Amino acid sequence: MEAYLAEEAPRPPYEAWLVIDKDEWSNAQLASLNEWEQRESNYGLAISNPKFEYWLLLHFEDGNNIRSPRECITRLRQHLPDYDKNIDSRIITPDKINDAIHRAKAHHNSVSESEPLPFGCTTVYKLVEKVLRPK
Repeated sequence: MEAYLAEEAPRPPYEAWLVIDKDEWSNAQLASLNEWEQRESNYGLAISNPKFEYWLLLHFEDGNNIRSPRECITRLRQHLPDYDKNIDSRIITPDKINDAIHRAKAHHNSVSESEPLPFGCTTVYKLVEKVLRPK
């Protein structure tokens, strides 16, 4: 992101967001990303643990008790049987987006900001709220 911002030199106002899965990122690496996010008010970080598909799952259910990336995909396919990294955009309605935001906030609010993001949690809702916020 730093290289991109230096090369492209976007004009204000702009926001720079990193969207990542927890995957194999160490807590030290995630702490470094959190520090990057805190450097500027227009920087954002959206993390999903275990993976981005958890955010998608929250459009359909509470997403409780996810214990592995495989379980996350299995549960998502209960709602999207043909899911393979593509979704028909008509399936994700404004109501489903609002449901996912509400569910993600409920999970995230139960976690201390100083703790690593646990399994079954995502902060993608922060970016989505920014995108949806009226100008």
